[in-house]
Amino acid sequence: MITTSLLDFLSELKENNQKDWFTEHKKEYQVHLGTMKELFNELQVKLNQTDQIDAHKIYRIYRDVRFSKDKTPYKTWFSGYFSRVKPQLRGGYFLHIENNNSMVGGGFYGPNKDDLKRIRQEFEFGADEMRGIINDPVFVKNFGTLQGDEVKTAPKGFSKEDPAIDLIRKKQFIAIRKFSNEEVLSPTFQDEIISTFLALRPFFDYMTDVLTTDLNGESVM
Repeated sequence: MITTSLLDFLSELKENNQKDWFTEHKKEYQVHLGTMKELFNELQVKLNQTDQIDAHKIYRIYRDVRFSKDKTPYKTWFSGYFSRVKPQLRGGYFLHIENNNSMVGGGFYGPNKDDLKRIRQEFEFGADEMRGIINDPVFVKNFGTLQGDEVKTAPKGFSKEDPAIDLIRKKQFIAIRKFSNEEVLSPTFQDEIISTFLALRPFFDYMTDVLTTDLNGESVM
């Protein structure tokens, strides 16, 4: 699905990130966008064989430069995400295609205040299950470790001496797997995307259970 010409286009866009160049190559961009749309459609069909995907979205290539020091008008990558059926299921899958910087993963990029508090309370109550998931060989092989922004000490209402403070400090819970250009261009890349997404399922299932119950394990749905 992903071609050398698509990666080359993104590389050239990075070198010529200006309106005149993009306008001249607009038809080429539309061809590659069509490739990405087809890929996302096929991935959603495959994901729905083992999950419940509500929708997917491919981000616009046009950058919002209003509050950015970087005034280049275009993103130099294709990216998007797949949303699971909510509120019954939590978590989202992410795909990013960029020359020499492609990645697949997902997680919780911006939990709302109530969800973040509930997750932290669960870790405070006991983090063994979560540690078992992120230390599982399949998770480690795909993602290495859990990533995401975190506070420097302890969030308000939590002890910095808590055994799970490394998890409680987190504001995001993200798992990312990087892919080389060679891997992206491989005929098996689509299968690797799906297997990477599947490696997230124990993590998503755990978070779904946490965010749909209270600390007594009673459903809040």
